[in-house]
Amino acid sequence: MQLPGKGVFGPPRDRDEAIAVVRRAVERGVDHIDTAQYYGPDVANELLRAALYPFPEQLALVSKVGAQRDETGGWVTAARPEQLRGGVADNLRALGVERLHAVNLRLPDAGHEEPGVGFDEQLDAMAAMRDEGLIAGVGLSNVSLDQFRHAVGRTEIVCVQNPLNLADRASLPLLRACEERGIAFVPFFPLGSAFGGQNRVLGSPEVVATAERLGATPAQVALAWVLALAPNTLLIPGTSSLAHLDENLAAATLTLDDEALGTLTAGFRP
Repeated sequence: MQLPGKGVFGPPRDRDEAIAVVRRAVERGVDHIDTAQYYGPDVANELLRAALYPFPEQLALVSKVGAQRDETGGWVTAARPEQLRGGVADNLRALGVERLHAVNLRLPDAGHEEPGVGFDEQLDAMAAMRDEGLIAGVGLSNVSLDQFRHAVGRTEIVCVQNPLNLADRASLPLLRACEERGIAFVPFFPLGSAFGGQNRVLGSPEVVATAERLGATPAQVALAWVLALAPNTLLIPGTSSLAHLDENLAAATLTLDDEALGTLTAGFRP
């Protein structure tokens, strides 16, 4: 998401570094890349293809459909079945592959739903593309616990993407529901938010103090906290720089002791 320009719109600030970030990630053992054709739009997937094609066999490319961009960079719902199918086709074309490992059905925020589009109708469209071999698995993004329970009763779900971080824990029950079923939970915005404004996570006194005590960075502490929640957690911290990539990857080796976990968990009032 961070590879395109500011606001996830337009070309990257530094195309060479964007490509270098992707290549180093895979060299360092990253085997799951989260993308979308509407990141740019048409930018993130083009960069991935330029950096990695032909893609390594072990690399899981996961995309999402349900939205698109307008000419000013605004986010527009595109959730009708024919639009979902068109979105998958656009991803396949841009990446130059015949099948994606998973595609998430990205639901709009409350109040932005498209009238006349039913959830079951969307799930059926996603399942049909899986059955046709265009995608290997159906995922969900930005869903409620009730929507998740309804979806798993209707078709197999392989992953769920919802926001989750120290300051926003509303999706913890959904994480536990996924854990019980052996479904991957992929928290987005694990560092707080990808967009401007004050970051409650990285600027938190508890996070900063814990980082200083453990000899880590605030970002590493925040990521390690999310990783410690459950074994089915797959982090997708976005970055456009090599330095931040290496910093993020190092969070996997950071162990939070009982003092750190207690301080961090109690330090926020979700």
